[in-house]
Amino acid sequence: MPSPTPSLKGKTCLITGATSGIGFIAARELARAGARLLLVGRSARTADDAARRIREEVAGADVGPLHADLSSQAEIRKLADEVRNRTDRLDVLVNNAGGIFLDRTESVDGIETTFAVNHLAPFLLTHLLLPLLEAAPSARVVTVASGAHRGVAMTFDDLEGRTRYSGWRAYQRSKLANILFTRELARRLKGSSITANSLHPGYVNTQIFRDATWKGRVMRALAGLFAITPEKGAETTIHLASSPEVEGVSGEYFIASRAVGSSLASQDEAAARRLWDVSAEMTGVERSVD
Repeated sequence: MPSPTPSLKGKTCLITGATSGIGFIAARELARAGARLLLVGRSARTADDAARRIREEVAGADVGPLHADLSSQAEIRKLADEVRNRTDRLDVLVNNAGGIFLDRTESVDGIETTFAVNHLAPFLLTHLLLPLLEAAPSARVVTVASGAHRGVAMTFDDLEGRTRYSGWRAYQRSKLANILFTRELARRLKGSSITANSLHPGYVNTQIFRDATWKGRVMRALAGLFAITPEKGAETTIHLASSPEVEGVSGEYFIASRAVGSSLASQDEAAARRLWDVSAEMTGVERSVD
C-alpha cells in the first residue's frame, strides 16, 4: 500500500484531465490530503460530475470544476483567465491531460491534434499560469509523460506529421516533447521557487485511447488485459505533487516515484531549446522565462 499523502492543507492544486483515470484518482487523493482543488475536464458536465464524485468520497473537499477543450488555444487562454479569477496563487500544476489519436486530425487552430493536446496545451497553460506559480512560496509543475518516449527523436522538419503520419509515433514524440519541455522549463526556472518534473505513470488502463474506430477499440481492449489500475498509475503523480522528498528537485523524470534516466533524445539540450522556441511561436507566447 502507498504511504498516506502528505498534508496539502492551505495549498491550491490544478489538474488537467481530471475527470477519469489517473487524473481523477490523483485529484481525489490531493483533495483528501486537504488541497484546494481546481479540476479541469473537457466539458462542464464531466468536470461537474468528477467534482461531485470527489465531494461524495472526501468529506469537506474543496473542489472547483473547470472545463476547456485543450486542443484549442483560445479555450486554454480562457481557462487560464478563469483560474486567475479563482485564486491568487497556485502551488501545484499537474499537466495530466492527453490522448492517442490513431488517425491524423487537426485542431481548431490547424495543428495536428496529438501535438496540440499532449504538448502545446501544457506548454501554453504553464506559461499563462506562471505568475500564479511564482506567487506561491514554492510551487511544482508536474507533467505526465510516458515511457513511450523511448525510441524516437523530434522530427523538427515535420513536427505535425504532414508528410508521414503514424498515430503511435505521434504519441511517442509528444511524450518526448513533454520531457524536453520539462527539462528546459526547469533550466529556465533554476534558482526560482518553482520546480518542474515529468513522469511515466506505467501502462495504465484509462480512457487515453479516444479513437472511436476499430483500431481504438483494439487498443482499449489490450489495455484492459495488460494495464495496471489507475490507482497504481496515479501514485507517482501524487508523489511529485505532494511529497517533501522531492522538494527542490527539478528537471527529473520519475517512474514508480523514483528519479530515473530517460532516453538520450530527451536529454538533448539543443533539441529542448529548439522545441521551446518552436512551441512559443506556435502558441504566441510573449512571456519568456530565461
